[in-house]
Amino acid sequence: MAKIQMTTPLVEMDGDEMTRILWAWIKEKLIAPHVDLKTDYYDLGLAHRNETDDQVTHEAAAAIKKYGVGVKCATITPNAARMDEYDLKEMWKSPNGTIRAALDGTVFRAPILVKGIAPYVSNWTSPITVARHAYGDLYRNVELAVDGPATAKLVVQYDDGRTEEKEVFRFEGPGISQGMHNLDASIESFARACMTYALDTKQDLWFSTKDTISKVYDHRFKDIFAAVYEKEFKGDFEAAGIEYFYTLIDDAVARVVRSEGGFIWACKNYDGDVMSDLVASAFGSLAMMTSVLVSPQGYYEYEAAHGTVQRHYYKHLKGEETSTNSVATIFAWSGALRKRGELDGNRDLQAFADRLEKATLDTIEAGEMTGDLVLLSNLEKKEKLSSEAFLDAIAGRL
Repeated sequence: MAKIQMTTPLVEMDGDEMTRILWAWIKEKLIAPHVDLKTDYYDLGLAHRNETDDQVTHEAAAAIKKYGVGVKCATITPNAARMDEYDLKEMWKSPNGTIRAALDGTVFRAPILVKGIAPYVSNWTSPITVARHAYGDLYRNVELAVDGPATAKLVVQYDDGRTEEKEVFRFEGPGISQGMHNLDASIESFARACMTYALDTKQDLWFSTKDTISKVYDHRFKDIFAAVYEKEFKGDFEAAGIEYFYTLIDDAVARVVRSEGGFIWACKNYDGDVMSDLVASAFGSLAMMTSVLVSPQGYYEYEAAHGTVQRHYYKHLKGEETSTNSVATIFAWSGALRKRGELDGNRDLQAFADRLEKATLDTIEAGEMTGDLVLLSNLEKKEKLSSEAFLDAIAGRL
């Protein structure tokens, strides 16, 4: 059978550690036999980011703007230990944060449901999609260590000469301080993306912050969401029979646990990072979570919602067998291929993406799965497969 042809390349962003190994196997075993894969390739592995002074990350973001669709492998965001391990020039920022800032998008993360894996929250019967603002907050912060008595101040100097100043804290000894920012335009884009997605999927939209404590920063989010809804979306929401409502994030957490699922939960950047991991784990596994960045300009970046699986990588380097769940990475590829097919009018590519996902879920439902899912599955007959054997089982069905 002739391979499916592509007319426009995907932006391919390679990553680190065990997910980099899985990335190569997925291409070799699941995609290359069926698709004449065309990609614009960027190596975002930590070693290469260090070699290029992280320029490669900015080049990858620019390529997504050029071609419209990217697919990204999990990457390392270095800490102090990684500085020594990789002999880094500096502690490079999160590539995800850099790309999200460049595209000014919203990250939508949703669990992958499969028969035999029951959520830990028994009343959850439908997926909960976490919409994460992908700009600012902790991910573009400025930090200072204070080494003795000092006064920390927040100062804004306007271009017209005005200055506003507030004292943050009077330190009598060592401590730490940080500053964060956000942009009205980015918050408005976030609100529109969430509300458009809610209309497209016919799901209620929840939004939560802590405006009772953060009376300027978080309250700005609340006000902008309310204004965008009232001016642009209220009529459409009412016609579609769906609801938008705001609540404090601690109240939202309680409501989420008591809910049946089936809605979109919009969160600020850090909140969304944490809550998407919580939702993924409660539905079964971090490795069973889709993640797509959608920009207001119509750019899409697909990735797995988990890290690089460092522990399995070290075992792999020793020649030991691993049983690493590759489902989220497979779905990153299928999501990107499907969107590429949609944008190019390539129905064969869209159909292949559907078949790839079905083959993956059918394999798990047949009892062939990785070790993490064996522990979660309530199927009577199940078999733990190695990382590579799991992909081979999917390939056989595909």
